[in-house]
Amino acid sequence: MDSMNPMDRTTGPGADPGPRTASAHVDTFARDHLPPPDQWPELRFDLPELRYPDRLNCAAELLDATADAGRPAFRTAAGEVWTYGELRARVDRIAHLLTGELGVVPGNRVLLRGPTTPWLAACWLAVLKAGAVAVTVLAQQRPHELSTICGIARVRHALCDIRSVDDLAKAEVPGLAITTYGGDAPDDLLRRPAPGTPYRAVDTAADDVALIAFTSGTTGRPKGCVHFHRDVLAIADTFSRHVLRPRADDVFAGSPPLGFTFGLGGLVVFPMRVGASALLLEEAHPRQLLAAVAEHRVSVLFTAPTAYRAMLGALDGHDISSLRRCVSAGENLPAATWRAWRERTGLRIVNGIGATELLHIFISAADEDIRPGTTGVPVPGWRARVQDERGVPVPDGEPGLLAVQGPVGCRYLADPRQRVYVRDGWNVTGDTYVRDPDGYFRYVARADDMIISAGYNIAGPEVEDALLRHPDVVEAAVVGRPDEARGQVVVAHVVLREGAARDAEALRAHVKSELAPYKCPREIVFLEALPRTATGKLQRFRLRDEGAPDEGAPDDGDRQ
Repeated sequence: MDSMNPMDRTTGPGADPGPRTASAHVDTFARDHLPPPDQWPELRFDLPELRYPDRLNCAAELLDATADAGRPAFRTAAGEVWTYGELRARVDRIAHLLTGELGVVPGNRVLLRGPTTPWLAACWLAVLKAGAVAVTVLAQQRPHELSTICGIARVRHALCDIRSVDDLAKAEVPGLAITTYGGDAPDDLLRRPAPGTPYRAVDTAADDVALIAFTSGTTGRPKGCVHFHRDVLAIADTFSRHVLRPRADDVFAGSPPLGFTFGLGGLVVFPMRVGASALLLEEAHPRQLLAAVAEHRVSVLFTAPTAYRAMLGALDGHDISSLRRCVSAGENLPAATWRAWRERTGLRIVNGIGATELLHIFISAADEDIRPGTTGVPVPGWRARVQDERGVPVPDGEPGLLAVQGPVGCRYLADPRQRVYVRDGWNVTGDTYVRDPDGYFRYVARADDMIISAGYNIAGPEVEDALLRHPDVVEAAVVGRPDEARGQVVVAHVVLREGAARDAEALRAHVKSELAPYKCPREIVFLEALPRTATGKLQRFRLRDEGAPDEGAPDDGDRQ
């Protein structure tokens, strides 16, 4: 297949004006498996800063063109500080090893796995600088999940923190070469001899694939969201530049891991774009965040509404006077949480909605423009509308589906669900929204069966599949139940084989062995039968209604 990229669907005065340039990728798998051009969303480059050159390597742009070498880049909870010069030297060393001894060629997919550390960030930058494609996964994900991701993206190389290697090895991915870092073995990535010379970044095209970010689908099969080198810079040059407005002396921190694009943007891309620094925390629970803010004088904080609610009860005794920006995304931010945080801290939380498909936040507001209870307005460089199922815009004040366009768009890797997400050139996010007459967008609900708990997207069918792999489970149905602290919690309704013990803890342990722990049901309801229609279709709405089964289904309501 020709290595040229499918033509962008662009429009308006800011449309990408130049001809498509040749790809630098030798391995063209990711490019070859992009959706057909007629299934792409329209892309908009309305701001001057979004009109990138045809040749662009985002890692080189972030690392080599931003900050003075002596400025801090990454910090750790233990007090370690990497300057930009030190980061650049370590990234270049890893890039030399990747393209030399490890045999990675431009376009190869490289899996990255480990806790949030400067070394994980350095590996991500090195993969991109070497022209390869970064596939960053969560350290929590289990062998079954890792095997699925590697199969979809045809991953053959992995850089993995030694502490996170066991489940990756157990995934038994055919042909996967795993290189660990942070260990004592002589073949550890950080112990291998490598040139100490600067590494010249591969001359990638701006629309060469830089990363594939996986997100849960409502069917349980993860979707690979493909993003280009220019996309990485575009999220910094829209939301970060125009709404967040960071400074070079800022210290960023937050709870989302780098396997989530919310964390990748907030902890790596945004600070590096302005030459600021980030505190990378391996553990970032609410109390740990508060302690880190106080000790390291964090000024920009990224986390989910759940964490802000939890921190409210633990503020006493923590000096958070260094904070000037608090960003919330991942789930809806209730007005009550916003007001309580404002009352206790004097700070206005910057609310936003983003999506892995669009890489980061596209509707938000800051400072005096914030209106509690709304998400905000389209970020400069983006536009949004609320439409019905046919794609017709609905009047202000009426609920409908949120649709957006901007410099980044959904491109699933070889996935038929592309036609569901992109409709008539618009990215349809799966959220029900209302646009108020003053132009502010207000969240109503998810339009699909996705469960959003403490900022994590959880596909009910994926949890069901894990439960059904237990020998005692005959049927399973998983739904989300509203929860004040977490937004939603996962509730599993289970039918067991005759004679099996109703052991909820055993089922939870099984799910945790199959999936990341955050997907584990908080509650398990044992039923004699699942509620179904006369034609046998599962009635999920009845399960969402306090877990009540169909009136005709025998059930003793045993909850554990």
